Amino acid sequence: MMELIEGAGVFIYPLAICSLVAVFIVIERLYGLLSHRVCPPALVEKISRGQEVDPDEGSVLGRVVRFSRKNSADKGAAKAVARVEINRLERGLVLLEMVIGAAPLLGLLGTVTGLIQVFANISPETGLPEPQAFVEGVALALTTTVIGLSIAIPSLVANGYLQRRVETFAVRIESLIDLMYGTDDEA
Repeated sequence: MMELIEGAGVFIYPLAICSLVAVFIVIERLYGLLSHRVCPPALVEKISRGQEVDPDEGSVLGRVVRFSRKNSADKGAAKAVARVEINRLERGLVLLEMVIGAAPLLGLLGTVTGLIQVFANISPETGLPEPQAFVEGVALALTTTVIGLSIAIPSLVANGYLQRRVETFAVRIESLIDLMYGTDDEA
């Protein structure tokens, strides 16, 4: 493992930052998108039955419902509040998308740098690279590519999963608003 880190040269620092950012965002969003924090089943059941919602309900759906109860005549305003809440659920996912793009590009930059290092040290007399420069250049090229892809691929999978959860919650909240106000679209 240490050989892999040492072989990446200076590119290990931005790649490590990408990795830490991705891990932090994924863990934070997994926690933030738990069902009981967004659309608790008990609250969904209360709304479905038309029962009063606890005013201290701190979930996303609870905040939307509390607003809609105070402004019972305005379905459009309730949907606007829901959109703001959904936007808050997506926080951090833009940074995760940046990591998905940046990590493999940093790996590619390391690959090109390693190949330049190999070709810059070719002896004019023999036409062969210096053995030490060849090994270091190839190590840089391969390790930065592997590390960059090792960061980007799990981040891509996590981002897809998190985006889908946000979309699922958005649909659920919108359908509950429609249920509370009726299905005729005024907004």
